[in-house]
Amino acid sequence: MNNGVRQESSVLLDLASHVNRFAFDHFRTDTAVQSSFLRFNGGAGAKRGVSLRVSLREDPDWVRLAASRGGRRCGGGGGGCDGDGDGSGVRVDECGRVENEGLRGNGVGGERPKKVLILMSDTGGGHRASAEAIKAAFYEEFGDDYQEEAQMPVWEGYVDWRNKPAIKGRHGGMLAASFVLAAEVLENLAYLANASNLVLYLSKFMHFSPSTSANIVTEFMGTSFLLAILGGFLADAFITTYSIYLISAAIEFMGLLMLTIQAHKPSLKPPNCVMGITDNPCHKIYGGDSVMLFAGLYLVALGVGGIKGSLPPHGAEQFDENTPEGRKQRSAFFNYFVFSLSCGALIAVTFVVWIEDNKGWQWGLGVSTASILLSIPVFLLGSPKYRTKIPTGSPITSMFKVLVAAICNSCKSRNSSNVVISMATSPLHTTEREDGEECKTRKEVVGQSLTESLKFLNKAVIEPVHPMLECTVKEVEEVKIVIRILPIFMSTIMLNCCLAQLSTFSVQQSATMNTMLGSFKVPPASLPVFPVVFIMILAPLYNHIIVPFARKATNTEMGITHLQRIGTGLFLSIVAMAVAALVETKRKKTAAKFGLLDTTKPLPITFLWVALQYIFLGSADLFTLAGMMEFFFTEAPWSMRSLATALSWASLAMGYFLSTVLVSTINKVTGAFGHTPWLLGANLNHYHLERFYWLMCVLSVLNFIHFLFWANSYKYKHPAKPGY
Repeated sequence: MNNGVRQESSVLLDLASHVNRFAFDHFRTDTAVQSSFLRFNGGAGAKRGVSLRVSLREDPDWVRLAASRGGRRCGGGGGGCDGDGDGSGVRVDECGRVENEGLRGNGVGGERPKKVLILMSDTGGGHRASAEAIKAAFYEEFGDDYQEEAQMPVWEGYVDWRNKPAIKGRHGGMLAASFVLAAEVLENLAYLANASNLVLYLSKFMHFSPSTSANIVTEFMGTSFLLAILGGFLADAFITTYSIYLISAAIEFMGLLMLTIQAHKPSLKPPNCVMGITDNPCHKIYGGDSVMLFAGLYLVALGVGGIKGSLPPHGAEQFDENTPEGRKQRSAFFNYFVFSLSCGALIAVTFVVWIEDNKGWQWGLGVSTASILLSIPVFLLGSPKYRTKIPTGSPITSMFKVLVAAICNSCKSRNSSNVVISMATSPLHTTEREDGEECKTRKEVVGQSLTESLKFLNKAVIEPVHPMLECTVKEVEEVKIVIRILPIFMSTIMLNCCLAQLSTFSVQQSATMNTMLGSFKVPPASLPVFPVVFIMILAPLYNHIIVPFARKATNTEMGITHLQRIGTGLFLSIVAMAVAALVETKRKKTAAKFGLLDTTKPLPITFLWVALQYIFLGSADLFTLAGMMEFFFTEAPWSMRSLATALSWASLAMGYFLSTVLVSTINKVTGAFGHTPWLLGANLNHYHLERFYWLMCVLSVLNFIHFLFWANSYKYKHPAKPGY
C-alpha cells in the first residue's frame, strides 16, 4: 500500500465516507496490513448513513479491533460498543467479523456524521487517514476496474490467474473449461503419439527384445501416470493447478526435445541392423546414448504426471457445485475430457504415427514437441476466465495426524482404568473450514457428529496425548471418506492392467498380420484408432442421450451413478480379454497352417481381428476413466480434490506396473523345470499369448466380484437427489 495508508503495526484509521456505502475487505497477502481492495457500493437502495464492514483474516499483527469517535475501545467477545453521542455501534458476529451497522447519526446541514474506525495494535496509538486517502491508494494499485470488481460477489476460496479474488459471473464456467479441453487435446497428442508406437521404436531402432521393449513401455507409462499423484498433491497443498500445468508442460517439452535430437542424430543411436542375421548382430543402445534416451523418456513422464494431476481438477473447478446446473456441467466436463483425450489420440495414432513410420521418428517426435509447446499459449488464452482453488496446505499431514491420534488414544484408553469414552456425548468441536466452502465464515462451531463407520478413528477426537495431535470431527470424517474410496480405487487397477496390453502385445500382434486396407498400409501403432473413434462417437451419445434418459427413468440427478459407470467398464474388460484370447488363437493357427511360424512375413489374416479387443477395451476406458475422475473429485474432501482425482491416473499407472510384474512372474513360473516360458523370445509366434490373455480374463472376473462387494456397501457423501 502507499499514499500514507500502510503504517507500522500500531495504526489508527479514521475512515470518513462521503458515499452511500462502502466496505473494506481484508485478504491474505505477504504484507503486514494484508489488504486487497476497497468496496464502494453506492447503490440507490443503500440506507442513509455509512455502512462500514471490515473483514479481517487471521494475522498476528492485528489483535484487536475497535470503533468509536473518540478512540474508545470496543468490548471483546460478541458484544458491541457504542460511539459517543450519535449511537453508532460495532457488532462482532459469530464469525469473528466486526461490522459498523451504519446507524443514523445527527448530521449537520444534511451531512452524514463522521464515523471513526480504530484498528488497535498491542502497543496502542495510531494514525488517522481519510477514506479518500484509502480510496486513492487502492485506485493506484488496482486501476480503473477495482470498483467494478468490488461490486460483484466473489468465489470464496478461489483466485484468478493474477492471484486476486475470483469474481462470480466473470470467472469459471464452461467457457473457461473449454480452454482446458483444448489444451488436453494437444497434450495427449504429444504424449500418446510416442507411447503408442514406442514399443516398435525401442525394438527396431534401440534393439531391445519384444518383452524388454514391452516392459520399458509399461514402466514409462506407469511412471507417467503415477507421478500424477505428485502433481495433484502439489496443486492441493502448495501450488495452484494453473501453475502446475505450466511447469509440467515446460518439463514435458524439454524431454520431447531431447528425444527428437536423439532420433535425428545417427551418432546417438546404435547402428542399423536386421534382427536374426548373424553376420551383422544387433547391439542394443548403451552408455551415454542410453542415458539420453531414458532421461528424455522420464522427463516426459514427469511432465505428463504433473499435467494429468492438475488439468482435470482445474477444469472441474470451473463449475459451481452448489447448483444443479453447475453439477450437470461438471459431469459433462468429465465426459468431454475423455472425448478430448480421444481427439488427441486420434491425431496421434493416425497422422503422427504415419509420419514416424514413413518419414522418420525425428519428424514424429518433432510434431509431438511442437504440440506440447503449442498447448501452453492455448491454455494461457483462458487465463482471464479461470478460477483456481487456493492451496490449503498438505492434506497428508492432517490424515497422518488423525491416524496417529487414534492409535495413541486407543493405547491410552486401554492402559487407563478410569477412562470412559462416549462418542455420542462428545462435545462439539470447533472446525476450520477451507476457503471456498459454502459458509463464508473463517471459523465456526459445527455440530457434526461422528459416524459409526470406522469407529476406531473416532478415538482421535478424545483428549489428545499431545496438543499437536488434537483432531476435529471434520478431520476424522475426512479420513474416513478417503479410506472408503480406496477399495474402489484398488478395484480399477486390474482393468488398467488389461488396457496396458493395447500399447504392448496388441501392437506386436498386429505387426505380424496383414495391415493393408485396400491400397493403404495401416501402421500397427494406428490400431488404437478403432477405440478412439468409438469413444468419440459414444461420449456425446452418452452425455446427450443416455444420461438424460437415465435421469428421467430413475428420477435422480445423476441418472447413472459413478460406481455403475465404473462397474460397466470392469465388465467390458472381461469381455475384451476373452476376445483377445480367441483372436490370438486364430492368429497362431493361421501362422501354423501356412508354415509362417518362423518367418517375418505378414500372415494372411487381417489385423482387423485385433481391432475387436481394442473396441471393447476402449469402451471400458470411457466408462471407467470418466466415472473414476468424477467419483474421486466429488467424493473426496475439498482440501484434496486434485490429489484424489489423480488416483484415476495412479490406477492406470499401477495397472501398467502390474502388467510388467505379471509378465515377469509368468515367465519365471512357466519357465521352471526346463519348460519354455510363455512370453519370452524374439518371435511372437512362439509365445503362448493366448494363455496369458485367458489368465487376464480370469483375474478380471475375480476383480469384478471384489468391486461389487465394495460398491454395494458404499454410501455416497451426497446421496442422489430426486427430481432432477
